[in-house]
Amino acid sequence: MLHKNRLFTPGPTPLLPAAQTAMASFTAHHRTADFRALFQRVLADMKEFIGTKNDVLVLACSGTGVMEASVSNLTSPGDKVLVLTAGKFGERWTGLAKAFGCKVEVLSVPYGETFSLEEIRARVTSEVRAVFVQATESSTGARHDVEGIAKIVRAQGGASGSDTLLVVDAITGLGTTHLDVDGWGVDVIIGGSQKALMMPPGLAYCAVSERAWKWMDVTTSPRYYFDLRKERKSAAKGESAYTPATSLFAALGAALEFVRGMGKGDLAKGREELVNNAELCAEMTRAGAKALGLKLYASSPAAALTAICAPDGTDSSKIVKEFREAFDAVVANGQGEMKGQLFRIAHIGYYDYLDTIGILGALEHVLARVTDRSVAYGAAVRAAQEVYARAQSGKRQLVGA
Repeated sequence: MLHKNRLFTPGPTPLLPAAQTAMASFTAHHRTADFRALFQRVLADMKEFIGTKNDVLVLACSGTGVMEASVSNLTSPGDKVLVLTAGKFGERWTGLAKAFGCKVEVLSVPYGETFSLEEIRARVTSEVRAVFVQATESSTGARHDVEGIAKIVRAQGGASGSDTLLVVDAITGLGTTHLDVDGWGVDVIIGGSQKALMMPPGLAYCAVSERAWKWMDVTTSPRYYFDLRKERKSAAKGESAYTPATSLFAALGAALEFVRGMGKGDLAKGREELVNNAELCAEMTRAGAKALGLKLYASSPAAALTAICAPDGTDSSKIVKEFREAFDAVVANGQGEMKGQLFRIAHIGYYDYLDTIGILGALEHVLARVTDRSVAYGAAVRAAQEVYARAQSGKRQLVGA
């Protein structure tokens, strides 16, 4: 039987054909008027995609590069910071903050869980320079309450009468989660090209508030390539401080046009549609997994991906392997201590109804082959179909209202 490789991982994600074409055909030099026009258009469109009026920067690096930049630009050695961690990427915040000499206070909850706002409120004191958190913890499939956390942070005055800063890793959250960046008062929000923007890895981006820009003038942590002030100054002239990934910028421009098309010419509406698509595909997947008697791992599941516990007595590595060997479908295993315990199916970016139905149909066969449980073929697909039908029925009612 023909095998067609498909990615169901939380990054990299399936590539948008228009982005691939744009990337393959782009040859402009980065210090030319043609590239400046593309660069400026992309930065303006990125504000719409993120949903912010703050300055947006796009850097040639992975998301972790901009995570590091947010620490090095916003803190000085000895600053107290609060890290909210519930998985492997929360732990990355801890490592980054320690690397730059911060005094790190960690609020940790078990993998798959999310935070108590009351516990956060007790930790956010006037001494805390910044709070670091994920919007979506993609190692566990958990969604965190960014709005609730932001309200706590904004209510607390920081050192010298200034506000404590809130930095959100939304690398898998942007394009899969409804986020009011400016309304909630998020100071830095971070994304990556290989997620909802349907491109290869290689670009990371962030929106930065005026509060955060002011703090960069007094912080003393070392920075060079990741000096965000330098990038801001260059961006005002339509350039990047260093050599940009020119072909990836072309792909980014094409991806943003695709999202604009989803909104019938309105990029902000397109972003909402992209998020709604992820929410629906996630709901379908959760329903399908439950119909097969599987347990979801996250207590507050995200739309970016669904983390599913392996059946008792089954190593999830066997499930991941069977997906690949039987269907050439790539799903993600658990990370770190969760390896062998769960598998993760993503719903990010260029991913639709048929992808969802297909992976659930494959899941039925995979479970039948690697476990000793009886599988009712069609159970997962039927449950997902019912979710989809309800969603479409609701849309028709709204249209006729």
